Amino acid sequence: MTATAVAGQVHAFIRSRVGGRDIGADTDIFEEGLVDSLFAMELITFVETTFGLSVLTEDLDRDNFCSVHAITRFVLGKNGAAARRDPG
Repeated sequence: MTATAVAGQVHAFIRSRVGGRDIGADTDIFEEGLVDSLFAMELITFVETTFGLSVLTEDLDRDNFCSVHAITRFVLGKNGAAARRDPG
């Protein structure tokens, strides 16, 4: 999956949860006050189910989920790590 595809899906998900408000790819959704505890859990669940990965306890760092770009980097990094572990 490409960075553009991941970012597009992440952006659409976040936008759907913030009343259609348009956000930039680097907008910090925590600093903007767009995230509450329920939305944070929905975001993690979205990332896991949409991109087929597991968010581990050590992954629960605000920096991994603060913006569309951050989430995209996180997803691509996790998928790259999984590909390196599973050569087949």
